[in-house]
Amino acid sequence: MKHNLEFIKKRLADIRKANLYRALVFSKVSGPYITIEGKKVLNLSSNDYLGLRHIESKNRQIQSSSRLIAGNDVLFKRLETKLAQHKSKQASLIFPTGYMANLGMISILAQKNDLILSDELNHASIIDSCKLSQAKKSIYKHNDLSDLEKKLSKKASNKFVVTEGIFSMNGDLSRLDEISKICKKYDAFLILDDAHGDFVIGKDGKGTPEFFGVSKNVDVYISSLSKGLGAFGGYVASSKDIIDLAINTSRPFIYTSALPNILVEIALERFSARRKQNQRKLWENVYEFHKGLESLGYQIDSPSHIIPIIIGDERRTMNFAKFLLQNGVFAQPIRYPTVSRGTARIRVSITAWLSNSHISKAIDVFEKAGRRFDMT
Repeated sequence: MKHNLEFIKKRLADIRKANLYRALVFSKVSGPYITIEGKKVLNLSSNDYLGLRHIESKNRQIQSSSRLIAGNDVLFKRLETKLAQHKSKQASLIFPTGYMANLGMISILAQKNDLILSDELNHASIIDSCKLSQAKKSIYKHNDLSDLEKKLSKKASNKFVVTEGIFSMNGDLSRLDEISKICKKYDAFLILDDAHGDFVIGKDGKGTPEFFGVSKNVDVYISSLSKGLGAFGGYVASSKDIIDLAINTSRPFIYTSALPNILVEIALERFSARRKQNQRKLWENVYEFHKGLESLGYQIDSPSHIIPIIIGDERRTMNFAKFLLQNGVFAQPIRYPTVSRGTARIRVSITAWLSNSHISKAIDVFEKAGRRFDMT
């Protein structure tokens, strides 16, 4: 979606005028040296104070520094280029975790006199990042388009709507097709946390917006490298100006150590792995698991790989999970404050690791549990 980014360009211009502009310089650390733009020099900016070495297969050395100091390994450039292309955006930026990516982006975009609209079931990292912002905050009812539009109609300098793509505890999908229309109507920025949809849903795993056909309408993607990709870390993909602003103003990016280059290398390897084949296998497993649970009489409202079995009572939920574990199945019980009081649940997460026999075994155990706890 096209927006007037003059307020972001102005902030960047102010930073340059004050001689405070930062830019990432890619490097490679080796012992007491660092190679920058092909030149090997003595590194006096490392936090690897004791210089302790540990033997690895490739004798790799962790950068031990923030990315703006001496921790910006050249591997970041390769992965960020791939991630930007993956999301059809101008640029991307890697954070050490998905939590920090939310914290580091949402808090810097919305400023005083701006308005943030956040879905009531958004992840804790989104809630915390909204709290850090100076903007006015408003919570809209979960996936409620009328409530969103009503609250978005209020006056503000800039407006931002934040939602998850696939909600982490309910497993349902955000109504992105309609939300993006509302954002366009009110000239609001659409910020999407697609941690549970990225690499999992949509063509080539491009995520929830691709699934709904609204990829161009998302202004800021925030996602994870540690879920669908099976690596570690978080990232943001957006316009070059917004990423540039993050490099210069995002405290969770500036004031923390870089993601270890070993983990960046793993993410690059996973990015080039057989993702399409595994994505297909995942959704075959999701279908079989849904079918199996529904045949037993379980009420399943999620269409995705995250399947909540709502039990309600906390103690009963804990006992249900304990019974599953005693019979060879681990599924995490989720209680308050992660979910509302009285909505405790078993959160089932389906993966491509599961074989047909694994699924059959699990369904058998859920059948026993259902009878034991009067769930089916």
